[in-house]
Amino acid sequence: MGMVRAAGPASASYTVWYLRLVGFLNLLSAVWVAFGNNIRRHNINEFFTPYLLTAGFTSALLALFLGITMRRRKRAAWILNLVISGLYLLILALSLADPRVREHALNWVSLVLTAAFFAALLLGRREFRAKGDRANPRLAALVAVGGVVVGGLLATALVTVTNRAHGSTFGERFGYALLRVVSLAGGDTDFQGISTPGWVDVIINVFSAALFLLVLYAAFRSPRGTALLGEEDEQRLRALLARYGDRDSLGYFALRRDKSVVWSPSGKSAIAYRVVGGVSLASGDPIGDPEAWPGAIDAWLAEAREHAWVPAVMGASEEGGTVYARRGGLNALELGDEALVETAEFTLDGRAMRSVRQAYNRVKRAGYTVRIRRHEAIPEEEMDALLDRADHWRDGETERGFSMALGRLGDPADGRCVMLDCQDGEGQPRALLSFVPWGPEGLSLDLMRRDRDSDNGLIEFMVIELIQRADEVGVTQISLNFAMFRSVFERGAKLGAGPVLRVWRSLLTFFSRWWQIESLYRANAKYRPIWEPRYLLFEKSGELPRIGIASARAEGFIEAPRLLSLLKRRRQRSGSGAPPSQS
Repeated sequence: MGMVRAAGPASASYTVWYLRLVGFLNLLSAVWVAFGNNIRRHNINEFFTPYLLTAGFTSALLALFLGITMRRRKRAAWILNLVISGLYLLILALSLADPRVREHALNWVSLVLTAAFFAALLLGRREFRAKGDRANPRLAALVAVGGVVVGGLLATALVTVTNRAHGSTFGERFGYALLRVVSLAGGDTDFQGISTPGWVDVIINVFSAALFLLVLYAAFRSPRGTALLGEEDEQRLRALLARYGDRDSLGYFALRRDKSVVWSPSGKSAIAYRVVGGVSLASGDPIGDPEAWPGAIDAWLAEAREHAWVPAVMGASEEGGTVYARRGGLNALELGDEALVETAEFTLDGRAMRSVRQAYNRVKRAGYTVRIRRHEAIPEEEMDALLDRADHWRDGETERGFSMALGRLGDPADGRCVMLDCQDGEGQPRALLSFVPWGPEGLSLDLMRRDRDSDNGLIEFMVIELIQRADEVGVTQISLNFAMFRSVFERGAKLGAGPVLRVWRSLLTFFSRWWQIESLYRANAKYRPIWEPRYLLFEKSGELPRIGIASARAEGFIEAPRLLSLLKRRRQRSGSGAPPSQS
């Protein structure tokens, strides 16, 4: 029994590599005409090839796609392979009763290879536990039926426009187009009244291949993790933050209501995450007692594997990243640094602070004033006015932020947050900042908005006002913006920097034209902060592109198509009960 269990992982890996090899051979046969014709000859009459070895792009895509889903240990992919390979093995075994089939050695090789694949599926069955979305079969069927109908009609229109023969009916043209969409096969002898250019068949075939991939995606997509943060989970998280909130400046952002939460067995620790594009994206360190972090990490990883999600962590501290790496075997990549200011150590004196001091004094002489208050101390009508101002000053419609943003403003549950609102000499509001609690004596920057017509240096003026008047809200440490790849900008500008570092810095400077990478670093560096590194954690380097896209989507740097995003917002407003995001 023990040997069978030990053979499970190896058998599962064998099925994945078999599908990869078959996919490669099918792809090779599609571009190597002689090789492809040889395979096709062996798939007719008394010849048989091993499971899924059939020449062509479609069969290559099917084998490679199944290889990917099997690598992610999806149960649905295991069932599909078991059924198809089992039926093929049965047909091949029964065919060997024919003496003509038994004469060919290749048929016996195909029988052995197919039987080995089928046996590996059975031995590795316990490895394939990842669940798919329950709606997948219905969605795949709808996509297939709808795609065939719509594609058939479009292809019929194309055939009608390009048909060079005469005498065909609409039904014949539709049948001709439908045959191309479904099977990619010929059949011109059945349609004497239809003669189209070759490029028409190519276009229809390309569409059918795209439809095929879309149906496969719908059939095997991972669950989306729609169980968002509930009221009970939020109260439990707040209780943990009250005890352990000073450990991580990003801890309060776990209360975003578009996140889900998984708990350690003891309930003393939790991990907040969001599923984006099949990636289970956590942020910051686990919440709660560090001794219970391993239990929460185990539960989070188990849930990710159960649903075939790719686990990743954005913005983990060095302490949290060490625990993630030791417990979950995750790898670490330094993302950048968080700027931390100790209010007691901050000063505007000295040559290094000259430019900051001058900018501060210039804004102050212009008559600007700042009010610093907890959210709970702001009257409701005034808070509503501040919310309107924040919406008016927002740069575009996209809501950015995930790992270091709360996603709402003015919620009564966030009464301990701190608001800074700035007015000019005439009493007109010009900017506001909002900070979330970081333990009992700290704050983390959440939201930053300003009137575009206001004076330059206004945000710096407000931050310095908060640092100098921190006693008004009982604050001793403040977390400012995150500076991505801060060390690259700093070290790349120094004498003796290597060519690789200089090229890397030049690339980041180029992309800073669209994403404020360098400007955020320089804006934070003005305060001469303590730099605390933050890390991206992942399992496999091959998953980094997928994690990067998921992170960019979560942070709002990549937008979904406008129609899809509008539908998503409507679902969130009607289903989650959470207020619209304000940051």
